[in-house]
Parts: sequence; C-alpha cells; structure tokens
Amino acid sequence: MPDETLARLSHVRSSEAKVVEMLPGVLRRTLGWGDRMLLVEITLREGALVPPHSHPHEQIGYLIRGQLEFTIDAEKTVVASGDGYTIPGGVTHSAVALVDSVAVEVFSPVREEYK
Repeated sequence: MPDETLARLSHVRSSEAKVVEMLPGVLRRTLGWGDRMLLVEITLREGALVPPHSHPHEQIGYLIRGQLEFTIDAEKTVVASGDGYTIPGGVTHSAVALVDSVAVEVFSPVREEYK
C-alpha cells in the first residue's frame, strides 16, 4: 500500500507562484518540490549574468525559449530553445542570456532557500 503522503498531488498555479529577482534580470518562480527534488522556472533578460558559483545540488534544465551560454571549468557551451542540460553538484558554473530566455530547472536535493 503506497504511503498516503506520497499519494497526494501538490499543485502550484504559475500565476500564484512568487517571483523572486535573484540577480539583475534573473527571475525565479518555484513551481513545486517534494522530499528529494525542486522545480523552478527561471526567466533571464538578454544580457543577464549568473556569475560563477557552485552548490551541492544536481541541476537539470530544459530551455523553453531563448539562448544561454554556460561556462563550466572555462568551457563555454551555448544552449538553445528545446535543449536540455545537466550540471553536476559541486561544479562551478556560470551563465549569460544571449537573448531573453526561459528555462525550467530541477534541483536535487531540494534547495531549501528556493522554497
């Protein structure tokens, strides 16, 4: 018999999700989380920069719209609309929006500061 707490649907309406400006031109909306992962929508205005940083969370994303240039260990990669990407936990990375962009990202474990 399934655990009843896992059997419930948690629903967040995007229109009701709090918008947080993480950095100039970088907006986050947390759309849901469970015990082991968290889902966010990230909107980046053209030219917005996410400076080099690292975190213990594994990060998997899907670029809905736009173009982002990621830098990981001095290697640059351009991700375009429809592309997916994975960044291992503990790896220093940065990103710049080449055009207005929207990504959906999953973090595991849950980023408590994003709830």
